[in-house]
Amino acid sequence: MFDATVPREDQQRFMYEKEIFGRDVMNVIACEGLERVERPETYKQWQVRNLRAGFRQLPLDQEILQQVKRTVKSEYHKDFVVDVDGQWLLQGWKGRIIYSLSFGNLLRSSELVTLDLDLHVLMYEL
Repeated sequence: MFDATVPREDQQRFMYEKEIFGRDVMNVIACEGLERVERPETYKQWQVRNLRAGFRQLPLDQEILQQVKRTVKSEYHKDFVVDVDGQWLLQGWKGRIIYSLSFGNLLRSSELVTLDLDLHVLMYEL
């Protein structure tokens, strides 16, 4: 994504790649078992995990969704996409899902706790 949108010489790109991508690559390549901090999972795996934990997904706000789609179409690179699957808002690059977002409620001891945003960062969607 950066190759298409940010020059290689950009200092902020360099810092981002070093700090974020470097840490992620180290985690995937060099860490095993308990040393591994993050384990990339698909949004569908997160959906199962959330349902088991007592979360109930809420529908996406259609007005906000349309505004996001308009903004992406008019201001973002043509390969950046926004899509919907069920009640998930998916953000991707060249057909690969990178982020997924959902909204939900958590029922706990007959008390409803509303969560503003449930954001799942996916390093790789296979």
